[in-house]
Amino acid sequence: MNDSHFKEVEDEDAEFYVYHVLTGNITTDIHYHSSAQLVYAEGGIVHVFTDLKHWYLPARCFMWIPAGTPHYLFSTSPKVDLYNFYFKKEENENVFFDEINIYSVNDLLREMILYTKDWDGKITKNDHSKYYFLKALKGVLQEKKHKHLAFPIQHPFPKDETLLKIARYIHANLEKPLTIESTAKEFGMSTRTLSRKFKEILGMNYVRFLRALRITRSLELMLEGKYNMYEIAMMVGYNSLSSFSNIFKKVIGVAPTEYQQKLRGDR
Repeated sequence: MNDSHFKEVEDEDAEFYVYHVLTGNITTDIHYHSSAQLVYAEGGIVHVFTDLKHWYLPARCFMWIPAGTPHYLFSTSPKVDLYNFYFKKEENENVFFDEINIYSVNDLLREMILYTKDWDGKITKNDHSKYYFLKALKGVLQEKKHKHLAFPIQHPFPKDETLLKIARYIHANLEKPLTIESTAKEFGMSTRTLSRKFKEILGMNYVRFLRALRITRSLELMLEGKYNMYEIAMMVGYNSLSSFSNIFKKVIGVAPTEYQQKLRGDR
């Protein structure tokens, strides 16, 4: 993903700006801008990092990032299409636009987003039809205000150098048991020290962090369409399909097969 458009987004007359990345494998540096950003993922999972949290944006969901919010994005999904819309803040805006969050996309909103596939760059009042189309799109977003989050996983991500190395190690070895004892030993520290680091720095325990990484990795594997649910359970470290299904439903709210259908747009 080319970051060169960030300067143009700041132009005063860029009330709307469109920048889509339809090539997969997305990476940006940490940045912020005076416009709010709508990010929509089609066909994969995008990781969004803010100062405080690591968010997971799955296919057929959108994320609203308020103006001035430092963040960066990356995705290793080869088939993900990333649709980006930038909106200048308006007077007396609905409080909906002040909160960072992820929401599901209904059929109407998805079709509106996909309609802009070939659009690029600044949209001003001189582009009459596009300008008012984007005003309508922004208006539709507010109707999602009272909807449940489509993907309720977000958690703090470590800035501490040691914990960051541990997080990367966990992500690369999710098929293993990864008990707190084995991970502490891998990094030459006591279980008590590692447990304390997670609680003090992240405000969450090791098990919860591991569970979040496993569930989100399972979603990426679901979208690849190469594996059955049992294989996915094994690949993310669960020793049975039933234990994986139970944890998945506890975290996401629906069974993994049902959520897989939702991610693929079958429902």
